[in-house]
Amino acid sequence: MIHFALLISRQGKVRLTKWYSTYDTKDKGKIVREVSNVVLSRPQKLCNFLEWRDKKVIYKRYASLYFVICVDSTDNELLALEVIHHFVEVLDRYFGNVCELDLIFNFHKAYFILDELIISGELQETSKKVVLRVTANQDAMMEDKQAKERETN
Repeated sequence: MIHFALLISRQGKVRLTKWYSTYDTKDKGKIVREVSNVVLSRPQKLCNFLEWRDKKVIYKRYASLYFVICVDSTDNELLALEVIHHFVEVLDRYFGNVCELDLIFNFHKAYFILDELIISGELQETSKKVVLRVTANQDAMMEDKQAKERETN
């Protein structure tokens, strides 16, 4: 089970957090600081898996962002790495060569895509086409809603 997902810039700025286990606000801040410090301070040549508390943290760097997920200690690390890669591929297709600015200015889309992929800490949708189709449908609904609001004003 995935306990949380983080997107962290190389400078340590948190760009996205998603929690699948219950933590209070104080613990969330402590966890983010602790995990980001550990991940950012590791040399690039080291393994992308690390044991943290009684769980495993798996991360992968794409361009200037670190994609980090925390899973149970019994979960498969390679499967977790594949979940990260799957999320990045969907973001890449949606935004067309995704960059950090896309995620900053369209963070709600990144959350929506992540919610389509992972529910309750488990990968639910493996098809990139289905996720992209659902996201395109949501975009179309939002455009229709905005057009109707403009007509009434």
